[in-house]
Amino acid sequence: MLKWRSESALDLYNLAAAIFLLAAPWMFVRANPTAAIDLRLSGTAIAVLSLAAMIAFSVWEEWINLLVGGWLIVSPWLLGFTHTRAMHFSIVAGAVVMFMCLLELWLEYEKTHLGPAARASERK
Repeated sequence: MLKWRSESALDLYNLAAAIFLLAAPWMFVRANPTAAIDLRLSGTAIAVLSLAAMIAFSVWEEWINLLVGGWLIVSPWLLGFTHTRAMHFSIVAGAVVMFMCLLELWLEYEKTHLGPAARASERK
């Protein structure tokens, strides 16, 4: 039986961002083919990692999602689809994914490192 973590809600938000990334090439009919491929591949990676994190959490999944979010922010300049709607969509989606990953990493760190210390100080 799977145990639902409260932090898994953040993975649901990342999954929603991935769904928008996967749908983005159809929203931008005249999008650069490179942008369409980038958005589809990034969306797929985020979706797979978010689902994996919901099923069996591991910190490395969040770190890879953080890197993919960073890639989404810089990819318009590296792949040459600047000054397009796809660029703005990629930057916003990357920022959202990075924020959710950083928040989840911080919550996990707080729970594992600061939680035991706080509980020990309460006992004294």
